[in-house]
Amino acid sequence: MHRLPWNNIAVVDGYLSYDPPCLIMAETIIVRECRHGQVRVQFGNIIRVEGDVMVIPANNRLAGREGLDEKMQLAAGEELRARCTEIAVERRKEGKQPCGVGEAVTTPAYNLPAENLVHVVGPDCRRPNQDNFRRELLVNSYKAMFDEISNIKPRETLVTPPLGMDVFAYPHREGARMTMEIILDWMDREEDPGVRMVLIVTDEVNFLNNMKTVYRESEDQFPGVDRTRDFRKGKIQ
Repeated sequence: MHRLPWNNIAVVDGYLSYDPPCLIMAETIIVRECRHGQVRVQFGNIIRVEGDVMVIPANNRLAGREGLDEKMQLAAGEELRARCTEIAVERRKEGKQPCGVGEAVTTPAYNLPAENLVHVVGPDCRRPNQDNFRRELLVNSYKAMFDEISNIKPRETLVTPPLGMDVFAYPHREGARMTMEIILDWMDREEDPGVRMVLIVTDEVNFLNNMKTVYRESEDQFPGVDRTRDFRKGKIQ
């Protein structure tokens, strides 16, 4: 057996083997209170973080062939793979991509610790035609995610990776700032999104370091109020 870098996926006799996750809390790094709830940045394995809605960073074929997308699809099980294939076939009959950049679709979460799974296609910065317009594409991807979530119940707790990262190669410093600006604005605007807790979960050390730097530099400019110190002192849970 060869253990892969992912905690619970191994190669056994040439095949990928998945051990069901034991749910544990990721380490909380940043806590910010907004008008409608909290936004937390966490370091850990997203497939072990429980929520009502979980986001998967999909590709435009819903294929789950690389990076976090593959990891999450393996964790969800064969039923998710079959459902994604069904969606792809249905949309191709209509002359559409299974899920284009800046689009989102919802499926059950199956073996992942959530009720619903929102597949969001963000910009793939390995492709020059997308990298050149990455900011606009990232904004469109988050908007599609928010629109899709607005149709889901329950949705009190949202678990999401930062879009465009991982194998899609979005520049970490810029992506960290945009992620915070977009999600905090969503949680602090007048219209209630119906979400009370957003958990932004990553296991990318470089992205997390950039997020901490961006937050430290611009803490007083972001929507909401910092509650990180209160969390660390045990004043809030």
